[in-house]
Amino acid sequence: MRRSIATVSLSGTLEEKLSAAAKVGFDGVEIFENDLLASPLTPREIRALAGELGLTIDLYQPFRDFEGVDGTRLAANLRRAEAKFALMVELGVDTLLVCSNATATAIDDDALAAAQLRALAETAEPYGVRVAYEALAWGRHVSTYEHSWRIVEAADHPALGLCLDSFHILSRGTTPRASGTSPRTASSSSSSPTLHAWTWTCSSGAATTAASPGREVSTWWPSPAT
Repeated sequence: MRRSIATVSLSGTLEEKLSAAAKVGFDGVEIFENDLLASPLTPREIRALAGELGLTIDLYQPFRDFEGVDGTRLAANLRRAEAKFALMVELGVDTLLVCSNATATAIDDDALAAAQLRALAETAEPYGVRVAYEALAWGRHVSTYEHSWRIVEAADHPALGLCLDSFHILSRGTTPRASGTSPRTASSSSSSPTLHAWTWTCSSGAATTAASPGREVSTWWPSPAT
């Protein structure tokens, strides 16, 4: 099992966070955007530093309030996404975490959300980037993993997957095990998902251990059509 930690879970500068993650034995990191913006280093320099420390950059986060918007906002969001995808190429990371829309103006329309997330995945694909959609516990209309999975299934694009975060799942008072389902078993599609990655993050900022693993995060991707 690979172990990765989000830089938002550590204190200090981004350079200090990368060094700390490597020192305690993490395999990779999830770069939080504010950490990158505050760093004097360029994305290529951050990529090189992580490599020197033996770390992979597994995910870039967060991309907020993308789906469930009108056409004008969608166009602006796609332009915003393209800028992030280009940055991710420089950073050497292939997965963008997209949180469910939490704004008061979000449109409650699953078909619209699926179509817009598919458009995002289509935009990401030429950059070699994939999108992991996460249901925030406080999402305006999408706040459970079951709901987010239905939207990902409806979008039906190989560059769009699902992020499962135990913090957001447990905050809603449920777990995949407790409900008796997981994306793998709940899927009615012939292209059942495969487990793409498994990472550990820690919301307290302390290093994770086997006894105290912190937040449990996994990302799922639809299997290629056969």
